[in-house]
Amino acid sequence: MKRKTGATSRRSFLKNSAAIAAGAALGSGAIPGFPAIWAQNIKNVTLRQFGTGVSNLNAIAEKCKEDLGITLQMTALDSDSVAQRAVTQPNSFDIADIEYWVCKKVFPAGNMQPMDTKKIKYYDKIVPIFTSGKLTPQSTIAQGTAPHTVGFAKGKNSVEFAAEETGWMTLIPTIYNADTLGIRPDLIEKPVKNWRDLLDPSFKGKASILNISSIGIMDAAMVCESMGEIKYADKGNMTTAEIDKTMAIMTVAKKAGQFRAFWKSFDESVNLMAAGEVVIQSMWSPAVAAVRAKGIPCVYQPLEEGYRAWGGGIGLAKHLSGLELDAAYEYINWYLSGWVGAYLNRQGYYSACIETAKQHMSADEWAFWMEGKPAKTDILSPEGKVMEKAGTVRDGGSFYDRMGAVACWNAVMDENKYLVRKWNEFIAA
Repeated sequence: MKRKTGATSRRSFLKNSAAIAAGAALGSGAIPGFPAIWAQNIKNVTLRQFGTGVSNLNAIAEKCKEDLGITLQMTALDSDSVAQRAVTQPNSFDIADIEYWVCKKVFPAGNMQPMDTKKIKYYDKIVPIFTSGKLTPQSTIAQGTAPHTVGFAKGKNSVEFAAEETGWMTLIPTIYNADTLGIRPDLIEKPVKNWRDLLDPSFKGKASILNISSIGIMDAAMVCESMGEIKYADKGNMTTAEIDKTMAIMTVAKKAGQFRAFWKSFDESVNLMAAGEVVIQSMWSPAVAAVRAKGIPCVYQPLEEGYRAWGGGIGLAKHLSGLELDAAYEYINWYLSGWVGAYLNRQGYYSACIETAKQHMSADEWAFWMEGKPAKTDILSPEGKVMEKAGTVRDGGSFYDRMGAVACWNAVMDENKYLVRKWNEFIAA
């Protein structure tokens, strides 16, 4: 995907202007004036960002423009398209907003540059899940592609992942969550406590699972392990035999009429649940909130086996340099400074720097979303709509209750190509 000539000329002009301005300031000895020149020029920068619709939100672009003057051109794609574009169209973006399991596919291609943690103002405030893999020192590192395992590069110019903190990050973490099954309690007569309940015959024709192979297989694995049918060495990196057995169990259920549908988009999952076509399904936290916002009972059900987690972050294109690279770091530091974190928290997600987000939330919002306490007042969405009534407690409880019960992370497996083929056979069965 080639850039338009005008855009290229403008970018060259900005870079040259910045270099001339900087040179003039330095050459004249007017160092004190340099920040003012830089601040003025950075307002002219446009950064092209792409990623999934979860975090490529217009409200973030608008607030970034208001606070920094930087223009963000955002493009939302599905997860597979994000991976493909990052690898095959490196000049079509400046910022890649991608998930960590996608990073495992993308970063080794060499189209992104490691980021210097010394330039990240809030680096020491980042939740340790992303640096050590442990929420607390006593935590067990979950299976799958845990973010810290692909979060660091071996050096400034490396395309290899490091096993520990190196000062060079592949992605700056931004958003993450602990996912589980959504249910319609008003249409279900028995308690739902386990992942295996997705295949309970009493929900025949009323169940649904996410039709994105890399994520759906993780839900399927949670179900199969809960049933006692398979004990995986690593649900996030199955053998071909484990994939075969998992998909065989799911195919038997499909042929028996267990599933009403297989959804791919947020809206599909909301519509299925709101209409009552489905009473139990793979779901995302904001989708549950969207069903509730319609006045329809919906619960994000905590399960005994724990959660399937996912996380995403911001990566920088290798071609970024000069003023544009400076602007990208400024944007990242702004992103972690609190406003965006609070915005994401209010949707049911979690922010990478929860301390800074707290400063942009009311005491009641923080208590509800992060501490698992009953809401003292109605809880509002970022758009000001009532999401939860006063007295409600967040499904699953506090941040530490939910993220501390993660069983596995979304992952890309060594046998990914085989998995995709077997998943497609399951959907077509």
